[in-house]
Amino acid sequence: MADHDGLYHLLFSHADMVVQLLNDFVAEPWLDDLDLSAMERIATKFHADTGERREGDVIWRIPMRDGGDAYLLLLLEFQSTPDRWMALRVMVYVGLLWQHLLAEKRVAPGARLPPVLPLVIYNGDPRWVMPVSLRDLIGLPAGSPFWYWQPEMRFHIIDEGAYPTEDLARRDSLAALLFRLEHCHNPEQVVSLVDAVIGWFRLHPGFEPLKSAFAMLAGRVIAMEDGADPGVQVSENLLEVRTMLATRAEEWKQQWKQQGLQEGRQKGLQEGRQEGRQEGRQEGRQEGRQE
Repeated sequence: MADHDGLYHLLFSHADMVVQLLNDFVAEPWLDDLDLSAMERIATKFHADTGERREGDVIWRIPMRDGGDAYLLLLLEFQSTPDRWMALRVMVYVGLLWQHLLAEKRVAPGARLPPVLPLVIYNGDPRWVMPVSLRDLIGLPAGSPFWYWQPEMRFHIIDEGAYPTEDLARRDSLAALLFRLEHCHNPEQVVSLVDAVIGWFRLHPGFEPLKSAFAMLAGRVIAMEDGADPGVQVSENLLEVRTMLATRAEEWKQQWKQQGLQEGRQKGLQEGRQEGRQEGRQEGRQEGRQE
């Protein structure tokens, strides 16, 4: 099965998917200043002085309606815990992006650097509570004159798991369906979610290249519940995965039922033994007192 970073990279390399993400989960008034219909993906790999490579992130050039360009830097975050230093990382990546644009002569001589929107998509289970501004990481008291020389950087965070299921269900976008699928831990509910994804694709032509990514994301549930190797090959056909999930869901239900009965019996036996021991102790104490 394709790795998670690769699947997200595929999804957010599709212009209309990114447009839906911005309109649905950023929804700021300044989006009207951008010509989202003319977005262009920039293929680049950053090489920091440390040798660090940022291959999984996605960069889009977006023309501004009053002239010039803005750049969307999509950082895909799959860590199990939020990164306290993300704002610092974002500052480094934005600097690397500007250096790349200068090296590629995408900035005219004498022109200013283009604006950058850093957008972090986080899919971990703990909610994101870390600073989104670099100023919150700098150890200076409010009002210090040294603030004048400190860099400023902040990013927009999209914490997938922070959106209630009811909220996501009201949104008619593939991005909302992605977040629901990512955080659905009930295999039976995954079947109905895959049905919703299939129905969405039928109503929205032009997104066909993304079907395989959704099939592989849904197929991960099969591998996890069956205890299979996460790298096991799962069909990239969404309809086939849906059929497999429906079949497996019935099998899993029977397994859970059997496990529940066994756990119930074991718990009953343990409680019975404990009650027997307690009764035996009480009877022993009473006999001792009588003697």
